[in-house]
Amino acid sequence: MRWENLSAPPDEGHPDGPAPATPPLPLALPGAVARTFDTPGFAGMTFYEVRAKSIINRVPGTSQVPFEWTINPYRGCSHACKYCFARNTHTYLDLDAGADFDRKVIVKVNAGELVRRELAAPRWRGAHVAMGTNVDCYQRAEGRYRLMPPIIEALRDFANPFSILTKGTLILRDLPLLRQAAAVTRVGVSFSVGFVDEALWRTVEPGTPSPRRRLDAVRQLADAGFEVGVLMAPILPGLSDSDESIEATVSAIAAAGATSVTPLALHLRPGAREWYAHWLAREHPHLVPRYRQLYRAGAYAPQAYQRELTARVRMAARRHGLHRAEGGDQRRPPPASPPPAAEQLSLL
Repeated sequence: MRWENLSAPPDEGHPDGPAPATPPLPLALPGAVARTFDTPGFAGMTFYEVRAKSIINRVPGTSQVPFEWTINPYRGCSHACKYCFARNTHTYLDLDAGADFDRKVIVKVNAGELVRRELAAPRWRGAHVAMGTNVDCYQRAEGRYRLMPPIIEALRDFANPFSILTKGTLILRDLPLLRQAAAVTRVGVSFSVGFVDEALWRTVEPGTPSPRRRLDAVRQLADAGFEVGVLMAPILPGLSDSDESIEATVSAIAAAGATSVTPLALHLRPGAREWYAHWLAREHPHLVPRYRQLYRAGAYAPQAYQRELTARVRMAARRHGLHRAEGGDQRRPPPASPPPAAEQLSLL
């Protein structure tokens, strides 16, 4: 089972100020400690603290992403993006891919010490490590648990190359550490900004910093000397794929000082597909027929639609001086995986 590395019991060191709570534990996490916190930002949320057995994970060989290793200090995500492709991973924990994914977050409280131990292992060869590729490592919980500083410190101390993809402006807290690491190894930083429409953001990405705040963070990181790429993703059919939306988004990305923009059309894997479909039917019912047509064959929109979308973003990027519409080397956000064999899925 993919979650065997989370089965070790936690220790007794926890953040200060927890509100007493004893929510039931998922069957897959019998040794976890469940926590709730009586602060408004964590209302309705439960955190399952675990001591993981391992933390640097190999990417499956069938994946097309340009890295082999990842670190994921959290599972589940308070960003609550309706479309998040990682939603179905929560079902491996006897939790659901909808509200549980948004509100029940697994915290690997020993992540920092594990990273340091695994980087020191004789078998480790200093490969590039990607973070933020499953759920966001700078989601709201990171402000309390502070797992990222010791992770970055370990990567810095071993001069191990790494990259971070995030929607979280909390990354700016760790800017001094990132600069220290960049002095001894390659450090890639990328933000995800699919659109700049504030009304759309509030409904489809309700737990994230606003697109404008993310772009402000891009500017601060660029000013600090980082080449920051932007993953323009996901672009939502009928909601953020118009010429006007693409122009406004690419213009804002360029103005923020990003060095590249990589477009990615929405894909709807199981778990995310059902959650997004219910949101779409509630908020934009007129678009349901179009989505049924676009995603009738599986998780990915037709190749023709994806190519046309990418071409329009690239043209906008050229107009705004982003000649590298897709960034290079480890600074590049992970590209879209090629569509799998057609699978018949339902949308609503």
